[in-house]
Amino acid sequence: MAQFKDSLEVGLRTEEKVLNILRNKYPSASLINAYKGYDIWIPELHKSVEVKQDHKSEYTGNIVVEIEMFNKPSGLLATTADYWVFSDKEDSFVAIPVKKIFQCIMLNNLQYKEFVGKGDTHSKKAYLIKKELLFSYGNPL
Repeated sequence: MAQFKDSLEVGLRTEEKVLNILRNKYPSASLINAYKGYDIWIPELHKSVEVKQDHKSEYTGNIVVEIEMFNKPSGLLATTADYWVFSDKEDSFVAIPVKKIFQCIMLNNLQYKEFVGKGDTHSKKAYLIKKELLFSYGNPL
């Protein structure tokens, strides 16, 4: 349980960092505390942002994009966010429209993998997308 709590705290700090960057341009941006399928709401754009952290990608070269857990759609297939912001290392952020993540998967004929992630108790289905490929569909924050 401690591992989940630690991961949650790190994730919340990453969300705060992204929020602070976004507020430079969109002062009304705010964190959403209730689960709505995204982490940050930007009223000025009427857009939502989900923040994803994958620092392990520094070693694997891949970003994990989950699509199913517990035999239910999750991650990319369950999001209501307009954008995903990925953090691949400390203070490094890339924003990608969700539609472009789907485009990346389809245009490159990517196949999902099924595996049990570290800290998980059940298998998940996810795309392991080369970081350079996925990030070419977005922009740094």
